[in-house]
Amino acid sequence: MKRRLYSFVLLATVLWSKTALVAQNVPFNAEAERAAAGDQPDDPGPLAKDLSPKLKRAAIQKAMKKVADWQLKQSEGRYNIQWTYAALYDGLLAASKTTGDKRYHDRVVDVARENHWSLGPRPEHADDHAIGLTYLAFYSEKQDPGRIAPTREGMDKLMARPEDPKKILWWWCDALYMAPPVLAQLAIATGDHRYLDFMDHQWWITSGALYDPAEHLYYRDDRFLTMHEANGQKVFWSRGNGWVLAGLAMVLERMPSTYPDRAKYVQQYRDMAERIAGLQQADGLWRASLLDPGSYPNPEISGSAFYTYAMAWGINHGILERRKYLPVITKAWSGMLSHVYESGRLGSIQPIGGEPGKFKPSSSYVYGVGAFLLAGSELSQLAGK
Repeated sequence: MKRRLYSFVLLATVLWSKTALVAQNVPFNAEAERAAAGDQPDDPGPLAKDLSPKLKRAAIQKAMKKVADWQLKQSEGRYNIQWTYAALYDGLLAASKTTGDKRYHDRVVDVARENHWSLGPRPEHADDHAIGLTYLAFYSEKQDPGRIAPTREGMDKLMARPEDPKKILWWWCDALYMAPPVLAQLAIATGDHRYLDFMDHQWWITSGALYDPAEHLYYRDDRFLTMHEANGQKVFWSRGNGWVLAGLAMVLERMPSTYPDRAKYVQQYRDMAERIAGLQQADGLWRASLLDPGSYPNPEISGSAFYTYAMAWGINHGILERRKYLPVITKAWSGMLSHVYESGRLGSIQPIGGEPGKFKPSSSYVYGVGAFLLAGSELSQLAGK
């Protein structure tokens, strides 16, 4: 009897420990992180036939709800505060505001409460800061200090750390989506411009290391500075540049018009948008490698969606010329809709990685869905009724 009781207690302890780890967002391993974020089944079912590519609000919002509803259900039991889901939450909150459907908003706030408004476990890693933007969005609705206390504490510690000139804080370009908007929004929430100044300082360190001023594109990290694709071109990863262009839009939205370096951000944003628009393929989308699309035949939706979001944002805010960029984003939206399945699954999203890669047409991951919903939200603003 004692042995049975001991076994039961041991099993309960193990199960509790695993549950606690999940609740605290400590992934067991990279495989677990990938499994929570998405998959690429052999048979995803038929493609949707009920979506219209017309830039009309009703049509756009119908597509957004179809994809968001599928993802909302698909993610049950998997929700966490990793960077993958932080990008999804950005999209779900935008979709809630655009469509008026509170379910998206309310499910995300539940996640925030369940995780006690905490950041990820790595204090200097931008991926673990990305969820802070979600908390700050909820803080803007209700100024409860508890909603941003862990984020503020984490950013204060980050800024107080000794700077090592030999070690770049944001050493990979994806980081420019993960952390800068958080710092920019924290400056707004607290009225403390130091957060924005720190962001500005770190942005241009990363830009100096990874931005190619001749190509107007970012290398993903310093591994690619001397690499070349099969066709001899430089290696510029689509989603990596999508993270940056979307990050630029998010930072500019939160940056005062009088900020001293604002013009530099606007110039980089415009230069990148023009370059990326010129790399759009015939189907309206972009490939995993921007300068060697032939080696990666499947369109890549996460990068394409971030580009569409950022360019539509630029039109809405008078930074990009509507006449020049509206055809680009219209074609891109149409292309993305052709990868929505009848179930609502959004396919052709490259799995977690840090370089161009190949994947199945069914491949669906939460950050790509977040980007799609952000894009739809901006398109809905500029679309006709």
